[in-house]
Amino acid sequence: MAKYSRLEVAQVMKETGMVPLFYHPDIELGKKVLKACFEGGSRLMEFTSRGDFAFEIFSELNKYALSELPGMIMGVGSITDAGAASLYMQLGANFIVTPSLREDIAMVCNRRKVLWSPGCGSLTEINKAEELGCEIVKLFPGSTYGPGFVKAIKGPQPWTNVMPTGGVNTEVSNLRGWFDAGVTCVGMGSQLISKEVLANQDFKGLENTVRQTLATIMKVRK
Repeated sequence: MAKYSRLEVAQVMKETGMVPLFYHPDIELGKKVLKACFEGGSRLMEFTSRGDFAFEIFSELNKYALSELPGMIMGVGSITDAGAASLYMQLGANFIVTPSLREDIAMVCNRRKVLWSPGCGSLTEINKAEELGCEIVKLFPGSTYGPGFVKAIKGPQPWTNVMPTGGVNTEVSNLRGWFDAGVTCVGMGSQLISKEVLANQDFKGLENTVRQTLATIMKVRK
């Protein structure tokens, strides 16, 4: 069962401004990545469910976070159906992220008051997601739309909270562009937790990158 309600998770997303994304089949490596992100100041992690038996890996990582990393909020991404969402919530997922807008996922998450963030690519989809109770909409793929799309949305709908994923990196100019446009937070995967970091097991470097990125976000956000 989720430890944090959807409102609590949404608040942390707004406060920190970043959700790291990560998947790897090695549980011990995953724990080290989690710890590095935690030590760097991140209090959120989206585990992308993409490999065989991914739910078993998430279960171990979430147990580790609960026992060793106080305040670390684990969620799951790349969820495409209500059954998978229910399974991960049974394992303690505190938020569910989807690549597309799925009403069946909205229903099961809302029933448990778990935050869900659907991938949307139009104002119509965003409106539908908000009608279904979505707190923070995922703009995906962010690289296709860019900050200008977010700015256009925020004009008529200043209440809409947007989290772009894809097209976001750690550079100051990139982050400034997104936050100037009005995003609530950003999702960042390989641009933050790179293949090189994993191959070299440079967890101290990852910790520093997370810390610097969060500091940059604090500086550039309005």
